[in-house]
Amino acid sequence: MASRTLVLGGARSGKSAHAEGLVAESARVTYVATARQDPADREWAQRIAAHVARRPAHWRTVEAAGDDLRRALETAEPGATVLVDDVATWLTGVLDDAAAWERDPVALDAVAGCCTALVDAVARCSARLVLVSAEVGLGVVPATRSGRLFRDELGALNARLADACDEVVLLVAGQPLRLR
Repeated sequence: MASRTLVLGGARSGKSAHAEGLVAESARVTYVATARQDPADREWAQRIAAHVARRPAHWRTVEAAGDDLRRALETAEPGATVLVDDVATWLTGVLDDAAAWERDPVALDAVAGCCTALVDAVARCSARLVLVSAEVGLGVVPATRSGRLFRDELGALNARLADACDEVVLLVAGQPLRLR
């Protein structure tokens, strides 16, 4: 069975850099970027550019929104390494695509289906897999309905992904804590 690692952490905790370090010695790395470009958001573009600049030139980058992430995991080659950065931005896009922010039951069912498909793809992935995700449940209760929805959905998805992974690491203040 391929090794699967979930790297969790809060904002600016070092989770992406830690995950990149886990795969740095791998010969074949596919970096699956889940962030969607927004030409009108310069700050977001700068964040993406910083991630791109850290990647070694020999890493292959695949952009994967929605169901593309599942397909990228299902088609990963045995012996290869896949780094997904990150699940939280992927989930944001899934919630957007389903128009689920107002908690419409049909939309939430669509989101649940996408999350189940992702967890199943993680469990079946034949490559070495490192997933990065935000841990958003440690702070205050969000003041908005959409913030609470995101926190709840991501928390549930992170728990399911952790169950499907061999290792779970939490980054706190740049320090990795091995949970499993």
